[in-house]
Amino acid sequence: MAYFVLLLGMGFVLGGLAVASNPSPYYGVVGLVLGSVVGCGWLVSLGVPFVALVLFMVYLGGMLVVFVYSVCLAADPFPETWGDWRVLGYGVG
Repeated sequence: MAYFVLLLGMGFVLGGLAVASNPSPYYGVVGLVLGSVVGCGWLVSLGVPFVALVLFMVYLGGMLVVFVYSVCLAADPFPETWGDWRVLGYGVG
């Protein structure tokens, strides 16, 4: 069980890093969803599934609206991906 919680914690940190290091909102939303799912899984493993469900619905509902709005404003035909060297530099730095 301790390894599972450690794995969820690492997934939560990597999801946050994916949101923070990617300048394109198209791919940053993937990190947001990953971090939210893993964070709610962490809460379920601690024994509070109702709080996890409410947090999942409220957090993703609010943040996805912000991401949709920013995607509409930054309609970039060729967004940067995680494979670009500049994005890799953001993550390492």
